[in-house]
Amino acid sequence: MTVGSMENVEVFTAEGKGRGLKATKEFWAADVIFAERAYSAVVFDSLVNFVCHTCFKRQEKLHRCGQCKFAHYCDRTCQKDAWLNHKHECSAIKRYGKVPNENVRLAARIMWRVEREGTGLTEGCLVSVDELQNHVEHFGEEEQKELRVDVDTFLQYWPPQSQQFSMQYISHIFGVINCNGFTLSDQRGLQAVGVGIFPNLGLVNHDCWPNCTVIFNNGKIELRALGKISEGEELTVSYIDFLNVSEERKKQLKKQYYFDCTCEHCQKGLKDDLFLGVKENPKPSQEVVKEMTQFSKDTLEKIDKARSEGLYHEVVKLCRECLEKQEPVFADTNLYTLRMLSVVSEVLSYLQAFEEAAHYARRMVDGYMKLYHPNNAQLGMAVMRAGLTNWHAGNIEVGHGMICKAYAILLVTHGPSHPITKDLEAMRVQTEMELRMFRQNEFMYHKMREAALTNQPMQVMAEPSNEPAPALFHKKQ
Repeated sequence: MTVGSMENVEVFTAEGKGRGLKATKEFWAADVIFAERAYSAVVFDSLVNFVCHTCFKRQEKLHRCGQCKFAHYCDRTCQKDAWLNHKHECSAIKRYGKVPNENVRLAARIMWRVEREGTGLTEGCLVSVDELQNHVEHFGEEEQKELRVDVDTFLQYWPPQSQQFSMQYISHIFGVINCNGFTLSDQRGLQAVGVGIFPNLGLVNHDCWPNCTVIFNNGKIELRALGKISEGEELTVSYIDFLNVSEERKKQLKKQYYFDCTCEHCQKGLKDDLFLGVKENPKPSQEVVKEMTQFSKDTLEKIDKARSEGLYHEVVKLCRECLEKQEPVFADTNLYTLRMLSVVSEVLSYLQAFEEAAHYARRMVDGYMKLYHPNNAQLGMAVMRAGLTNWHAGNIEVGHGMICKAYAILLVTHGPSHPITKDLEAMRVQTEMELRMFRQNEFMYHKMREAALTNQPMQVMAEPSNEPAPALFHKKQ
């Protein structure tokens, strides 16, 4: 049996949750339970010229489809592989005279595949696109309006010679995209570049403290175990970031996915005391805590505005002031303190003020370690960034320790073949070598490091963006 085949799971009715998937055998951390290629997928509107429409890799130079001038590919191989899915799209774009939005493009690709293969189960799928949930009946006024606009555009874009579908079916497909669309990231997993439909993944239910994680790697998603999973146990992933109080997570899940979360962490409010943590000695009054919470919220709004305008020194100033005010009131696991630490360490790294950034990054990681599941992918990425920042600052021991820790997490969440894990392995080897030199002769180590940095400028951190890390599922916020 191949690793990660669909024989590892079976569909069952999960109490109060509808369908779900459970394991048919035992799994351990880092096991791939199954891998799945997209039923259909498209590149985001904003990135159509920068990302290959077949493999979703970001490339400097892409070949353009000579017919529609819209689709872009790495090379002839990717272009050839795309033709089956692009053929109808290509002529539809030429006929329509413009390119519709990503939702309409994805809906059309799904329906061309349905036209080609029928509505039944496709090979390797446990569920057909027809059977996926659409939640159209739960749409609010705004969503209904957007749906009507998308359906109208679709009807103009859809070629008259293609199979004609009912309005109800077209709405169903848009609903499926709305609540089952999975975010595709670039090859290093750092930027969201597209959206796809993965029917099997659509069966995996949510838990705020899940036993699995999903990663997009080399053209397919992998469902990976985060720890020991027993035979017969339900498989779960988290649809949203855990870093929020249970009440807020429940609100977000209800608004975006139309269900009430009944996971243990939400029911018992686990870790909420840490998310709202305040100093113990002396303990601040409720009034002071309330004022500080409001001040932190206001500051975050100012920070977002300054970031969007590229005023990074202003961002740093706002963060420093806020952290200083929070110091006597909030504990280091408090959400508002962590949000400040995350922003300030990222922006200072970008500005190459590595020593100050390293100090904040260490505090942030200490907080995260008390909150996240030990094998959480976002924790791994945060620890990796903090390790890099500390290495840049010359804190070789701390930097190496964090890089090792991040590597251990990403081996579970991303696996050894993922490009970011490979990058991390190279960094781990390099920092280990440097650490050995440092311990043998500290003076010589600093001399050599200075010389190396003078000759070869270090790779500067990417410009901070207002975009959060790619979310698991593609939802309009």
